Amino acid sequence: MSPQSTGPDVHGFFDPATNTISYVVVDPATGQCAIIDSVLDFDAAAGTTSTESTDALLKFVIDNDFKVCWILETHVHADHLSAAPYLRDLTEAPIGIGSEIITVQRLFGKIFNAGSEFELDGSQFDTLFNDQAEFSIGDIDGYVLHTPGHTPACVTYVIGDCAFTGDTAFMPDFGTARTDFPGGDAAQLYHSINRILSLPEETRLFVCHDYKAPDRNEFAWETSVAEQRERNVHIKQGTTCDEFVKFRTEKDRGLPVPKLLIPSVQVNMRAGNLPPPEADGNVYLKIPMNRLK
Repeated sequence: MSPQSTGPDVHGFFDPATNTISYVVVDPATGQCAIIDSVLDFDAAAGTTSTESTDALLKFVIDNDFKVCWILETHVHADHLSAAPYLRDLTEAPIGIGSEIITVQRLFGKIFNAGSEFELDGSQFDTLFNDQAEFSIGDIDGYVLHTPGHTPACVTYVIGDCAFTGDTAFMPDFGTARTDFPGGDAAQLYHSINRILSLPEETRLFVCHDYKAPDRNEFAWETSVAEQRERNVHIKQGTTCDEFVKFRTEKDRGLPVPKLLIPSVQVNMRAGNLPPPEADGNVYLKIPMNRLK
């Protein structure tokens, strides 16, 4: 299967607090849309959440009379909290993620001692997509590519002539995702990126984060298969797996832990739901000591 010659209208919403781009992906013929990688605002110092970012996105949807048919997650994010349950409550659209989410839940469920709190079976999400699973947004067909490496559950959504890569690949001048989280694998990431780059060269690629790059002053989030093949600073056409794994592994050793890793994973492995209340009726996030070195 390959992308259609015509594609959706794509609207990116940049969150400066987490450098995340959420997307509203619209079939212009029917007005149906998907929301990809939403953001729940989180004040880590105060331990409070709010919905200003997602409300702005929803206002855009409502003002344009779009109908949300999917709420999609490319993976369990480690740098922001998902607003998927909030969106589902307001739109009644199902939440989808790759079926390997169960692997991620089991990995991090042990780290956060969460096994007794909820069933580690993916049931927090409405739809678990297998590789090559098909779906649609209005009249536009889409399908799912399993693209692990950053996490075991990472997927890329190919929708018409567009592909939404999550954290697997960034803009060509910034490179690729880290692979040092539990379950990450640099060789897997190499093969996943090459799978994306095997799509037609005119395919539009949309990334989940941008941090700018040296000599670039503006944030950006749209590129193409052709541009990535030619210009990606980590893995362009001709880069071997051994070269990439050596580079990626050495680079990851010097990276700091994402500042929202601990709260984000606890929430996002539950499809964006907070942990269940404890005996006093309050919700708490855990900090596992010396488990994520």
